[in-house]
Amino acid sequence: MTCPKRNRALIIVNYQFLWAKEGFRPRLGARREADNLFKALSKCNYDVRLFLDLTAKEIEEVYKEESRAEHGKYFVSILSSHGEDGCIMDCQGQALKLTRIYKILSSERCPHLAGKPKIFFIQACRGNRFDDGIYLETDSAPEEDCFSHYLSIPENTAVMFSCSPGCVSFSNQWESMFLKALLEALKGEERKLKVTKLMTWINWKVAFFCEAKGTGYKGKKEMPCFVTNMASLWGPEPRTTCMGGLLHRPWDSRFLFGP
Repeated sequence: MTCPKRNRALIIVNYQFLWAKEGFRPRLGARREADNLFKALSKCNYDVRLFLDLTAKEIEEVYKEESRAEHGKYFVSILSSHGEDGCIMDCQGQALKLTRIYKILSSERCPHLAGKPKIFFIQACRGNRFDDGIYLETDSAPEEDCFSHYLSIPENTAVMFSCSPGCVSFSNQWESMFLKALLEALKGEERKLKVTKLMTWINWKVAFFCEAKGTGYKGKKEMPCFVTNMASLWGPEPRTTCMGGLLHRPWDSRFLFGP
C-alpha cells in the first residue's frame, strides 16, 4: 500500500535587492513573512520549499525542478517581490514575465501536474497608480469584464494578485497587506473554506480592513484580484462570472488547505 503524495508548495521571496542596478529598496518584513508562510503551509501538510533572493534564471530553474517532482492533488506557489503588470522582479531588479513561469508547469511540460490545480499567490506591485477605492452602490450597473486578457493563463491555473492591474501593492516594515490576510486565513478556520470562498474572504479582508497611512498615501486602498482558467474536467463546461474582482468557476467546490 502506497501513501498518497503530499501537496507541494513553493515560496520565492526577493527582499534585499543588493545587486539591483535601479535602486530597488529592500522590502522590510518580507523575510519574516516568508518564514511565517513556510510554517503555516507546513502545518497544512504541504511539502514546502522556500527560496530567497533569486535571479530570473534561478527562479525558472526552481520551477523546472518542481515540474519534474511528484505531486499530490494541488500545487501552490507564493511569489513576493517588486513587480510591474505581468512581471515579477528578480533579486537584480530584472523583470521576469509571469507567463514564462506558468508555461513551465503547463500540462505539456509538467505531466505530474496535468489536470491538477496550480494556484499562485503574487505579492507585487502591478504599476505605479494608487487605488483610491470606490463608494459602494448596491444598484450600480455591472462593470465591464476587465479580465479577458488574463484568459491567456494556462488551463488548470489560478492566480491571485495582491492588487488590481496598474496599481501599487502596499507593505510596511513588518508585513504586506495581502500576505497578512493569507497568513491569517492559513492559521484560522478560513483555511477550511472552499477555494473561491477563501479567495473572497481574502479580498474582503484586504479591501475593508487595510488602508495605507502616511504622507501622500493616507486613505489609499488595495484590492486583490483572483483570476482562474480551470479546465472543464472539474465539472460542467466552465461558466465564468465576475464579481468583486473574482472570476468564479465550477472548481470552487474544492478545498485547498482543508477541511
